[in-house]
Amino acid sequence: MQEIIEYDNLSYVFSSKWGTFGTEEGQLKYPCGVAVDLSGNVFVADIGNNRIQKFTSSGNFIKTWGGLGSGDSQFNYPNGIAVDSSGNVYVSDRLNHRIKKFRNDGTFIRAWGTLGSADEQYYWPSGVAADLSGNVFVADLLNCRILKFRNDGTILTNWGTQGTAVSQLKFPMDVAVNSSGNVYVTDTSNHRIQEFSNYGTYIRSWGGFGSGDGQFNYPSGVAVDSSGNVFVSDVHVVSSDGVSEGGNGRIQKFKGNGIFITKWGSRGSADGQFIAPHGIAIKSAKVSILEERVFVTDTGNNRIQVFKPKLVVNP
Repeated sequence: MQEIIEYDNLSYVFSSKWGTFGTEEGQLKYPCGVAVDLSGNVFVADIGNNRIQKFTSSGNFIKTWGGLGSGDSQFNYPNGIAVDSSGNVYVSDRLNHRIKKFRNDGTFIRAWGTLGSADEQYYWPSGVAADLSGNVFVADLLNCRILKFRNDGTILTNWGTQGTAVSQLKFPMDVAVNSSGNVYVTDTSNHRIQEFSNYGTYIRSWGGFGSGDGQFNYPSGVAVDSSGNVFVSDVHVVSSDGVSEGGNGRIQKFKGNGIFITKWGSRGSADGQFIAPHGIAIKSAKVSILEERVFVTDTGNNRIQVFKPKLVVNP
């Protein structure tokens, strides 16, 4: 695989946006999770409409599926979404307490999970991610743990208990996996990121409550780019309508070992501002990091915002 050209003096700037509040095709109602497939198509968990929407990377509507209910292709608060290397789409159907797997065109494949705390059960599954081997990781929010499955729903392992100590979790909201298989978790109510091996062995953590560089106020979404950099949305969606009145309203970028790189965003509704940013997905670069695009669900503003890297020229 060709090595991506990186730069130390990068910032991220607004590139484009799409979405307005509503129920029509292409409109959004408190979008939450977001994922990008290898072709650059963007999948959005449209919570308030209980559906998944698929767009081109420029925001052109492609298709939608779902609706409120408990049937195979229905949802009750679809929260997290991930796409594996084969293009299969995984959705955490939070209030139905299960994971659903679809083909890239929305065709239902299978579902697994029920309410509970046993190995194959959930209590509000939230973020979901897939590694390069096709394994699926789920942030089990109210059980305060991470579960790992084969892509057919067979449980492999789980880890985590509620607490504040190293390797413990307090309402983990999202999960992401790098190319080496390491797992990053937004340990939301502990205001930190924790990194684990593919089997759940603790590696490191960073963060702490605050508004300084590398600090968090209820971190929500997490994503990893092809170079192993970690992106975190620094606010947690807490209210019943998906809008938080608190938090830092920004995105932070780190090296894979937790070293702070850059940040952008503030609270508001202008381009580049956020109200409760949640999901993050990366369209990876092929040659230069400047080709990278970062998609963010700006939940409280009912839109998707796209950002691109920009070289900072020092005076």
